[in-house]
Amino acid sequence: MKIQITTKVNNTIGNVYKGFDKYLFMQLSPPFPIITVRRFDGCNKGDAVHLDISFGIFKERWISIITDNVQTEDKIYFIDEGMMLPFFLKYWRHTHILEKIEENKTAIIDVIEYRAINALVEILVYPFLYLQFLYRKPIYQKIFNRH
Repeated sequence: MKIQITTKVNNTIGNVYKGFDKYLFMQLSPPFPIITVRRFDGCNKGDAVHLDISFGIFKERWISIITDNVQTEDKIYFIDEGMMLPFFLKYWRHTHILEKIEENKTAIIDVIEYRAINALVEILVYPFLYLQFLYRKPIYQKIFNRH
């Protein structure tokens, strides 16, 4: 399955990229499930993110590795791929794309590709994941919009 959500912000591509840090990551975490960051190296190739995710009655471990990072004047992207995922997921690839629209306007594009343990679970997880990433839009705008 694939999800893509685009958010436009009023800031330079360079400033937006600099803002992709542990603070932003914590701000983007929704109220549920509860996420505890065990490790956050950054957004460069080889960096790792280790999470504990509490779903209330059970906890899961999530480990992602940044597998690619490319920067040009007009586009920056990095990809995190799940190495250890919650039991219901068997594949995760999240491409974070920043595209320069104008000098002080940037599009933040989240492209999420995932596979679950079966087709039914894939369909059931879709709205939950979609809402998790839709939740990010106003946060991106609050943090990155320059007035």
